[in-house]
Amino acid sequence: MADEIANSFLNDFAKTKQGNDTIFSCWARYQQAISDGHDAVNGTIGALLENDGSLAINQTVDRFVRNSPPIEIAAYAPLKGLPEFLDLAVTLALGDARDELESIGVHHTATASPGGSGALYLAAANYADRGSKVLLRDRHWGPYDGFLAGCGLEIATYPLLGESAGVDIDSLKSQLDELSSSQNRVMSWLNDPAHNPTGLSLTAEERMSVLRAFVDAAMSNEEVGYTLLIDAAYHLYAKEPHGWAETITDALHDGMEWPANLLITFAISLSKSHTVYGLRGGALVTIHPDQAVVDRITTVMGVTGRQTWSASSRLAQYSIAKIHSDQESGAAWSDEKTRLTEILQQRRDLFIAACDKYGVPINPTHDGFFAWLEHHDAKSIVEKCASDQVYLVPLNGGVRIGLCAIPTNQIERVAKSLSKALQV
Repeated sequence: MADEIANSFLNDFAKTKQGNDTIFSCWARYQQAISDGHDAVNGTIGALLENDGSLAINQTVDRFVRNSPPIEIAAYAPLKGLPEFLDLAVTLALGDARDELESIGVHHTATASPGGSGALYLAAANYADRGSKVLLRDRHWGPYDGFLAGCGLEIATYPLLGESAGVDIDSLKSQLDELSSSQNRVMSWLNDPAHNPTGLSLTAEERMSVLRAFVDAAMSNEEVGYTLLIDAAYHLYAKEPHGWAETITDALHDGMEWPANLLITFAISLSKSHTVYGLRGGALVTIHPDQAVVDRITTVMGVTGRQTWSASSRLAQYSIAKIHSDQESGAAWSDEKTRLTEILQQRRDLFIAACDKYGVPINPTHDGFFAWLEHHDAKSIVEKCASDQVYLVPLNGGVRIGLCAIPTNQIERVAKSLSKALQV
């Protein structure tokens, strides 16, 4: 009866919202196990933890946040973001390739957002027609589904991997062709490098193949608008953090023509790279060879932010822009990020070796926070591991292993538990 009464107030989309977030539910189970006195392992949450289980915090960032002037804590930020932060966001997206791209006529804009999720919302709300499909890989971060559904969008997918364990370029092209025949706008979200939930990163050759697939589609369908969104949430923990900007630069130098109907945009998050998850800092950075296009997008994104969350957190924008404006503090931030990256890499190397030792067929995994076990019954694997007090996350098509949260000395235990679960 209570549900019927509640539903009388809710619209049709609101009525579809059921249950709790899978990842946070799994984390709650781990926390309960610890409370009950178990020697439990946390492979659930997507936040980087030190080996003692505490949240890893970049001390340079922490110091600048705590010492920010009161006005920078209390005041609104400009609706589009603080200018110095927006400039930094472009550099975070493009890296050293920024100057070269600017010199060959590529223009850019940035809009501040509440985290990378806010950047994804800006794209979903503006770059696709309601009722149309957005193209994703079949293994992707689960909240994508909700962001897109909330904007009246559906999903089309192509396989995470092809037969050669690389990008399935033929399936990507096929889906682009199919969507191009039925939609006026085609947008694709690509979480690369350091893909969540697998830790997969595309090679330079694979990036070029993907880019050329979008260029070819745009050249063949001039009446269709194409947007390639690079979800760069984990990119600064990857071996090639700015590989996409470098690939775009290389393609243009090699004579690639940038079609006017192709837009490339980056969803930037400060949560992981600067360990300020709760300050909700992020930006949507968009590049295109036509300044007029960029100017129009600047307006649209600013209005969208105003109509959705008003202004993003000033504190995150101010403090992080301040860090990167000073060579000494920027170097200190980078040194600490390097330390954290090395922790992740050590855990990944140990996990890959342990899985090889115990016969666990994990997916290729290269960078970032996660590893992945493809499995048709992920829930059963997770439940069996939980009986060993190893807590992981079941998702569509497999098990996400949060290397970011697992203490280094517990990595082999996780691999052994997975091996045992697979044999039962």
